[in-house]
Amino acid sequence: MDCPLCFSPLTDKKDESFYDCSVCGGLVKDSRYHLTSEQEKARYKQHNSDVNDTGYREYIFPLTSRILGLYGPEQGGLDFGCGHSPVAARTLEESGYTVTLYDPFFYANPDYRNRQYDYIYSCEVFEHFREPAAEIEQLLEILKPGGRLLIMTQLFNNHTDFTHWHYRRDPTHIFIYTPRTIQYISSHYNLELEYHDHRTIIYKKPVTD
Repeated sequence: MDCPLCFSPLTDKKDESFYDCSVCGGLVKDSRYHLTSEQEKARYKQHNSDVNDTGYREYIFPLTSRILGLYGPEQGGLDFGCGHSPVAARTLEESGYTVTLYDPFFYANPDYRNRQYDYIYSCEVFEHFREPAAEIEQLLEILKPGGRLLIMTQLFNNHTDFTHWHYRRDPTHIFIYTPRTIQYISSHYNLELEYHDHRTIIYKKPVTD
């Protein structure tokens, strides 16, 4: 099995179900443990992400607040992997922003690919990617030069008990990122890493001549 981000052969195991990529630092679930699409969708329907849930709005505040600070209502964004209840998009729309929604299970309209966006964000989505390299490349193709890719996903570090970590135990999480993975993406795709902490990452696409 090869890493779906850097395509290096995976030989080292983190535990019985995850590989530890020695090149990009990603933690990759063995494909034998992937859920079917039907099982995934059933799991996502259980997510408690009600647009009226103030607790969830506070959880995604680091993402939405940065978008509100960096962009104005006249600039267009894409909520990639918005889920069945796109809380972040609704939060932005309440301030007059225009956001295109896409989700392979709940908003599966491929027309989103026909536009260019000032910013693209994904809230708790990147850890579900079976093919993160292909997904990232597709997103960068529709992101304007100078635009930003904003990601919310929890990063693993060696201070975390991986075996009992809730992120690892979610059966839909199949690619987990580390600080080294975040740096790899920046270098490999020539992106400026503007900011990252343990769960929010912001990349800026270079402006080309």
